[in-house]
Amino acid sequence: MKLILFIIAYPFILLVSHLPMRVLYIISDFLFLIVYYVAGYRKKVVYGNLKLAFPEKDEAELKVLQKKALRHFCDFLVESVKAFSISEKEMSKRYKFVNPEVLNSVSKRKKNIILTGSHLNNWEWSVSMPLVSEIEIFGTYKEISNPYFNDFMKKSRTKFGVVASKMQETIPNMLSNLKNKIPGAYILLSDQNPPLNKVYYWSEFFGVKVPVHTGAELLAKKFDMAIINYSPIKVKRGYYEVTFEVITENPKEFDNYELTDKYLAVTEKYIRKQPEFYLWTHKRFKHKDRYDYWVENFKKN
Repeated sequence: MKLILFIIAYPFILLVSHLPMRVLYIISDFLFLIVYYVAGYRKKVVYGNLKLAFPEKDEAELKVLQKKALRHFCDFLVESVKAFSISEKEMSKRYKFVNPEVLNSVSKRKKNIILTGSHLNNWEWSVSMPLVSEIEIFGTYKEISNPYFNDFMKKSRTKFGVVASKMQETIPNMLSNLKNKIPGAYILLSDQNPPLNKVYYWSEFFGVKVPVHTGAELLAKKFDMAIINYSPIKVKRGYYEVTFEVITENPKEFDNYELTDKYLAVTEKYIRKQPEFYLWTHKRFKHKDRYDYWVENFKKN
């Protein structure tokens, strides 16, 4: 059945992917009408997130942001489909890394790097990073149940040079590369909600106390890796500029979780610049009232 589904869907996905961007954005506009006005897809979740993140804004302002966020979400979907067929030339025109020298200069001084990022603007197109990087880029992906679609998506995400592996293989692959002295930069998007039983630290994100991922900091300290954040800004529809920002080249000089707080501060800074282009469709603050519960049941001694 999984093969049959793939055989049916694969030609359609490729056909849509090869459409010009202007046609894809017409599809996005139509999809937005369905998502926003008919299905009401996650409107309450988006609004709830925005209300918590921006308590200073009134209802009218929040509704405007909600609408823009879901419109961008539809753009992101068609841009993700375009990624299956987009050429190197077009990608380089639409997704520009404005200061790759920051990444490359650090890679020359320190062989291994953690690349932190977030679900802001179009993060899927960051798979084009090898086009400007002098160090090998390693990425992770979450497996889907259909192995045929899984292979299809992996092929798409690696076509510009990213070395992709399953999420559970990230650390073993990193250890293998370090052992064999293979330098690399490892992309870790760290703005998701971690499971409470795997939480080590809580911090404030938009003024709300939430559990946060600390893997980037822990790995950087354990293996003495630099941490560089990358953030895309939407210039106009279908065009982005990505900025690299060094968080540290000397992670062992910082107290526990200080680097995690720095990452959160940088992430929040860029989201505040363009809040309508963040992935608010997920419950960003779903554990906000569960700190005491975590302390009683999961806190590590």
